[in-house]
Amino acid sequence: MSHITIESFEDFEQYIGKELGVSEYHPITQDQINKFADATIDHQWIHTDPERAKNEGAFGDTIAHGYLTLSLVPYLWDQIIHVKNLKMMVNYGIENLRFAQAVLVDNEVRLSANLKNVVNLRGTVKAEVNVKLEIKDQKKPAFTGVLVFLYHFEA
Repeated sequence: MSHITIESFEDFEQYIGKELGVSEYHPITQDQINKFADATIDHQWIHTDPERAKNEGAFGDTIAHGYLTLSLVPYLWDQIIHVKNLKMMVNYGIENLRFAQAVLVDNEVRLSANLKNVVNLRGTVKAEVNVKLEIKDQKKPAFTGVLVFLYHFEA
């Protein structure tokens, strides 16, 4: 898998309106779901009780927390883009986030990204990225939204 390498505002600018790339697939395991439940103190049975989820749940199995899938963005984003000459990056916001489909245990997900816009704010680059978390062999994504990052490049 090849990264796009960015070193400046001008590097970002050439990708406005274009696909930045797609990450590798990442499997969602029950262990990962359980650890996320522990970390967030969200132990709802649809996530953590496989037997009950199979018998009573609407999905036929346990599902990943929506926020677990969202928390994978940094890991998957790093597979798409490599930013050099960077002093600091800040997650600035998420716009129009929609969880469209549940991610079942053992599903595989990947991130696809398209650069919506980039603005130079007195040396800080504000990048708005359309993202979609795709579920392998599913038509509907787990989520869609616009991630907003602030990149502070070295002078």
